[in-house]
Amino acid sequence: MALPDTRPETGRAAEIIPGVRRILAPNPSPMTFWGTNTYLLGTDRVAVIDPGPDSDGHLRAILSAVEGAQVEAILVTHSHLDHSPLCRRLSERTGAPVYAYGDSFAGRAPHMKALTRHGRIGGGEGVDKGFSPDRRLEDGARLSLGCGDLTALWTPGHFGNHMCFAMEDVLFSGDMVMGWASSLISPPDGDLSAFMRSCGKLMAWADRLCLPGHGAPVEDTRGRLEWLIDHRQKRERQILRALGDGPGTAAEITARIYTAAGQGLMAAAARNVLAHLIDLWMRERVVCAGQPDESACFRLAPGR
Repeated sequence: MALPDTRPETGRAAEIIPGVRRILAPNPSPMTFWGTNTYLLGTDRVAVIDPGPDSDGHLRAILSAVEGAQVEAILVTHSHLDHSPLCRRLSERTGAPVYAYGDSFAGRAPHMKALTRHGRIGGGEGVDKGFSPDRRLEDGARLSLGCGDLTALWTPGHFGNHMCFAMEDVLFSGDMVMGWASSLISPPDGDLSAFMRSCGKLMAWADRLCLPGHGAPVEDTRGRLEWLIDHRQKRERQILRALGDGPGTAAEITARIYTAAGQGLMAAAARNVLAHLIDLWMRERVVCAGQPDESACFRLAPGR
């Protein structure tokens, strides 16, 4: 079957591949593209991946699509407000447990926890702070469901508790791998070092069709992962070149690099640049006085 690559109708369950339906949530934005993709796996026994934002209309659409079936699992790739909030109401209506890696603070690396205690790193955009799953999934956990067997893959980077789910020849990739954009990485919830490791990890699963949290299916998953890795490596080189012209804060370096970006995207760009600077700081490629945060002035490490 031909895979859809255009914006689907909001609120309508449509088969995207055999055994998998997609419902687009009504939350389009520059950060969510068309909106959040909610996936329904199976027919008589259904698993729901990413119920989406807390929307009455989206809840009705999901419940209508699963009417007459047993919802046996609600899987959350990560707890941003566009992916997880509806899970609690859906669970109450269906009796299905919510599965995820952990709450919204699970999966953070020790250095990110330390920077959070320092208190000037910023971040926290769009976090579902009250999220807590009924059942926590370990990396590599397998779930035997009506739709088939799923493998849970812990893939931090965009978010500390981010998981992808592999089922046969499909990879449900959340916000890790999308065809329309690269992922926002905003510390301390986002971690560039972890993101690069997760991209490498997903290479072992790259023979699968990728169904992302936003946008159209990605058929060349390996090619997209290679692009994501190359994109970040190019951005790192840009940052190092910018620092070669002189020290600067994350915001100042962003202004040097993103010369053609609109003002509406500069804040997100600065968060991505800060993620790179923290990664470079961890690798001793750059230095700063004090902790690497929004106000820190970064410079190339001596001898670099």
